[in-house]
Amino acid sequence: MTLQRIAVVGAGAWGTALAHLVARAGRDVILWGRDLSVIAAVTRTRENPRYQSGLSIDPAVLATANIKELQHAETVLLAVPAQEVRVVARQITDAELPAVPVLCCAKGLEVSTGLLMSEVLEEELPDRHIGCLSGPTFAGEAMRGMPTAVTLAMADRGLGGELARSLGTTTFRPYLSGDVIAAEVGGAVKNVLAIACGIANGLGFGENTRATLITRGLAEMSRFAEALGGRAESMAGLAGLGDLAMTCGSHQSRNFQFGEALGQGRALADVLAAAGGVIEGRHTAEAVTTRAQTLDVELPICGAVDHVLNRDGNLRVAIERLMNRPLRAEIDG
Repeated sequence: MTLQRIAVVGAGAWGTALAHLVARAGRDVILWGRDLSVIAAVTRTRENPRYQSGLSIDPAVLATANIKELQHAETVLLAVPAQEVRVVARQITDAELPAVPVLCCAKGLEVSTGLLMSEVLEEELPDRHIGCLSGPTFAGEAMRGMPTAVTLAMADRGLGGELARSLGTTTFRPYLSGDVIAAEVGGAVKNVLAIACGIANGLGFGENTRATLITRGLAEMSRFAEALGGRAESMAGLAGLGDLAMTCGSHQSRNFQFGEALGQGRALADVLAAAGGVIEGRHTAEAVTTRAQTLDVELPICGAVDHVLNRDGNLRVAIERLMNRPLRAEIDG
């Protein structure tokens, strides 16, 4: 069985790409966004000039700014920034949309509560199946038809399989997982680690440093996922190691670029102003570090990034503290 009518909520870079990909899978797609100029442009020119300029959107994609037009969707892909998920979920409730499955495509934790996106959605949309779509995805590459694979995590494996069959194409391949928590942790924490790798690159450090940050960062992701009820082995998948490896070494990553600018000595306020959009890793660093402390989980790299970005910490001091931590076994047990 496949689900034919799919709504994509959020007309940013990834939401636009998802709508295009799902239409290519032969589904009926409606793309919702709040920016009237973006919706008008998608309808008129089949491009999203703000987020995906120069890339054509499948003509089958319908675009709307009226959330009530999603009434007939059989599944919702929620692709808005992490800090906006709760607000948009309330809009879905207010619009009295049917209680269909929701796949959250946002990567982050809510700063005000420290909650994962699935936990936020379970509070706001309690009568729905909640899953996660995450993995190594640069939106432009996916829209261009470059082979892309993701993790589709859903506790109900039967429903997850239906969703995977509904979204998959010869260039976009969802792999099914039952571990929603680990998929979310991977997608969220990798943005923090990408900032760390960007900082290292900006400071002129080499591949030794980047490999260390990726490997020890993966250990932090695994510890945090386990503490929240996920499985450490899930971090070997696309939403964990896959996304981490991609984001931590590419200038296509906004988080990597952001960290690199800081490492080059630019002031935080100037870098934020120049970013011109959301840097998810900055918010996630604070939320992850705070929640990890309540769970008594050590996340030294994430903590160092949070110290620099959100607590006026000195970059050089943060690095020195990381490198002077007590020596320990690489793998516990």
